Amino acid sequence: MSSTATLHSQGPTLKPGDPKSFFHVKKLVTEAGLIGRRRGHYLGLGIVLTVLLAGTVAGFILLGDSWFQLLMAGALGLLLTQFAFLAHEAAHRQILASHKRNDKLGQFLANIVVGISYQWWMNKHNKHHATPNTVGKDPDIEWDTISFQTADAQRQRGLLKWITNRQGYLFFPLLTLEGLNLHMHSIKYLFKAERVKNRKREMTGVSLRIGIYLAIVFYFLPVGMAFAFLGVQLAVFGIYMGASFAPNHKGMPMVPQDARIDFFSRQVLTGRNVMAKSSWGNRVLSHVYGGLNYQVEHHLFPSMPRANLAGVSRIVRQYCDEHHVPYTVASVRESYAQVITYLNKVGLSARDPFECPMISGYRVSA
Repeated sequence: MSSTATLHSQGPTLKPGDPKSFFHVKKLVTEAGLIGRRRGHYLGLGIVLTVLLAGTVAGFILLGDSWFQLLMAGALGLLLTQFAFLAHEAAHRQILASHKRNDKLGQFLANIVVGISYQWWMNKHNKHHATPNTVGKDPDIEWDTISFQTADAQRQRGLLKWITNRQGYLFFPLLTLEGLNLHMHSIKYLFKAERVKNRKREMTGVSLRIGIYLAIVFYFLPVGMAFAFLGVQLAVFGIYMGASFAPNHKGMPMVPQDARIDFFSRQVLTGRNVMAKSSWGNRVLSHVYGGLNYQVEHHLFPSMPRANLAGVSRIVRQYCDEHHVPYTVASVRESYAQVITYLNKVGLSARDPFECPMISGYRVSA
């Protein structure tokens, strides 16, 4: 949970839930010089990832008909997740100053490199940021194979009910299918959504990327090995993506749909940071998670470059300490243990109902 930092917030004492909280913290962040782009950081990161991707492609070609190709598939899954992080950051306007240029970069990374729809991601993710863990509003907790709410767990039937009852233990095995799931939802959105910005351009880009990728894999590898390559790549991509986003909010308080809660409290109380004991360890985690380990700060300042989030975290954490606002921090192991425990409780509620955590203090009185 929260701990005392070395910084001291200057300004009026504010009660938790006061709408002025965010503006006071933003002032502290601005004064600390943490508002601004980090183009050099992203340029260096982009060059490193591009070189690694080129090396993986070269390794794929040189290996030829060999089961060592599965190592290349795993490496590709990791690298595509890293490029997906960059697309996510471009969508939040973290990389370039211009909104238009960020969108173009994000669309290229999502469509051409990763092979998913940029607009689908934007539509879904923006709703999540506006209402994290809010019942009936946050698409990330909607009814699916995994149930995040008691009511949804109790709706499951047949095989899905069996999975739901064990969903915590099955969470990581199920993530092996998440890569395929993301691609399918993305393509479905492009075809079925009523309005999609740049629909034709995205459909063309995603189709070309997937088509060329499949053609290369099946041209260089025997059919059985090609399917194994795709399976490993998608499994690694799905596990990495799911494992990066899951610790952020799963198992944190759920906000009732009609709750009145200020922006600062909504973002802090529903988020969990994943942090190490040392600054060096946190730098490593920031690269591994694409900055998502600083989830609270990312939600408070979505356009903040990931390289600035560590500094912002010290300010936000100190402010929360001073004003008695719960600020959740967990280690990597603790965060996944909390997610699994929560999912198992929700899953078991299909048989034995339990009360999901709520921010009861912010319920609207009748």
